[in-house]
Amino acid sequence: MLKHLGHPIFNVVKEAAEDLSLEVFVVGGFVRDAILNRPCKDIDFVTVGSGIALAKEVAKRLKNATEVNYFKHFGTAHIRQNDWDFEFVGARKESYTHDSRKPAVEEGSIQDDQNRRDFTINALAISLNASNYGALIDPFEGVKDLENKTLRTPLAPEQTFSDDPLRMMRAVRFATQLNFTIDGDTLKGIKATASRLDIISQERITDELNKIIAADKPSVGFKLMFDTKLLHQFFPEMIALQGVEERNGLKHKDNFYHTLQVLDNVADKSNDLWLRWAAIMHDIAKPDTKDFTDKEGWTFHGHEFVGSKKVKSIFRRLKLPLNDKMRYVSKLVLLHLRPIALTKEIVTDSAVRRLIFDAGEDIDDLLCLSKCDITSKNERKVKRFLANLVEVEGKIRDVEERDRVRNFQPPMSGEDIIKLFNIRPSREVGIIKNALKEAVLEGEIRNNRDEAINFVLKKGKELGLSKA
Repeated sequence: MLKHLGHPIFNVVKEAAEDLSLEVFVVGGFVRDAILNRPCKDIDFVTVGSGIALAKEVAKRLKNATEVNYFKHFGTAHIRQNDWDFEFVGARKESYTHDSRKPAVEEGSIQDDQNRRDFTINALAISLNASNYGALIDPFEGVKDLENKTLRTPLAPEQTFSDDPLRMMRAVRFATQLNFTIDGDTLKGIKATASRLDIISQERITDELNKIIAADKPSVGFKLMFDTKLLHQFFPEMIALQGVEERNGLKHKDNFYHTLQVLDNVADKSNDLWLRWAAIMHDIAKPDTKDFTDKEGWTFHGHEFVGSKKVKSIFRRLKLPLNDKMRYVSKLVLLHLRPIALTKEIVTDSAVRRLIFDAGEDIDDLLCLSKCDITSKNERKVKRFLANLVEVEGKIRDVEERDRVRNFQPPMSGEDIIKLFNIRPSREVGIIKNALKEAVLEGEIRNNRDEAINFVLKKGKELGLSKA
């Protein structure tokens, strides 16, 4: 393992530990990622003794440390050097009570510290001690699990997950990010312990969830969360999407697996977390709006409107930001059918203007979501709809270039209208402003001030107003 210890920090830590007569080891993610040849600039050091004392000694020897913090309550320390982060902690033995993931901690050996790790691949350690510098300490065959791309707990899975239920979400996250398989016994342990997730704060759950959503193929994680009942603990609206109902020989698609396909489609095209959330939420109200009639079969009329209204309550419960990100997701959910609807009719300039006006700067993301929403086993149908959307995109470019509707601002403001007629703020001003907006969007007038003035004067005359 010596080849992985090229950074100068390892020799500094080794010498500092020797001066303090401490044993020290590199542990966890850095070791795992080094073996996987993945870049990692977070290094965790475990010492048999005081992590803070070791960190202080290391800080003295580092000339260019940019940040040093000591956390006496937790017995940990953090040193930042340029874009590297070094964490120091004493080896620990932990014990848990049933109603908390916060353990009682006491000093322990390196073996105790490895026992408390979540997975074998994170229980690897490299010695920085003179007697066996660079030696790999692998008591649970973590390297073998890395080679086999397997996630397994060091100790009994149910005990590991009951002690700290967040480890179940981490198992799904690692499996999704690393394209690993969760070992059969470990998977059974998650299923048996899923309800323990209720002692974890929603913030911590959502942090892991967002990392799953940010993975290259997030559907992997959602399928694991569904199969193990983890998703049932905090996202019932998504669970409600699953299933197919049949009536009079007619079935609707399974909206849960459709949503996962849309999510993966978006992930192939964009790393934007919130566009991916829009994919997750786009059909969230289909269970609320599902209906069957002999004439139409299965319908979900208005699911885009109902879904856009549900976004805020779901974001609030999941502790997601109730700000522009939430409003962005809500907007895309509301509009996600509009581009596809334009492919089913003669596309008028007016319809395109209204779409650009309503979507604003998010028109490109909306088109991306709409394309990704076209899922079918009928490839000819998919190609046809995608070709129609390309036509709509071209129309959008033409109209936008000509009419400048994106982030539309009326060529005359309410204040301009008040000055033009020398009137006080009134109901008539609002009527004229709205009529002006509609005239531009409908193509009655072009989006410029001269045509706007003529239109406003005409509209004012209809309302009994005259130019000042």
